[in-house]
Amino acid sequence: MYKEARLPQNAKEGILFMLIISFISVNTIAPIIMGMKFGFSLVQYVETLKVIPFMWIIVMILVRFVAGPVVGKIMPKFVGQTDGFNARVLLTIVLNVTVLSILLTIIGTWVGTREISLDPFANFFKSWFRNFGIAFWIELLIAQPIARWVMTKMHAK
Repeated sequence: MYKEARLPQNAKEGILFMLIISFISVNTIAPIIMGMKFGFSLVQYVETLKVIPFMWIIVMILVRFVAGPVVGKIMPKFVGQTDGFNARVLLTIVLNVTVLSILLTIIGTWVGTREISLDPFANFFKSWFRNFGIAFWIELLIAQPIARWVMTKMHAK
């Protein structure tokens, strides 16, 4: 994308941007998904907190080495010269959330249950649609706006 005050301008800002988004996402999406699957309770929330550090590392690795490159190759096929900032951001969110939710529906189940099994595949579509919906709205309404606000404040200085 072009120089935009709401987006990172260098690698250091890119890392900060990714850390903000991933921190917010992991700390909101995981508890909501687990609560919807197993019920909202303090015990369930504490169990989710035990998994969050591992999920945060996994999310950052997937964003950097899987979702980022895949979305980077797909974006030019859909983005036009006249598309504005908001259209590009929305498409980026949709594509990133799609890739990550597919992978994390499987990997997240393995990490959460602490075993590698075929269960995530047996219930994939039911789980994936729920996970995608939760992740999409968290990214669109909370994580991305906060990260862009931080970038705007940094660039205003």
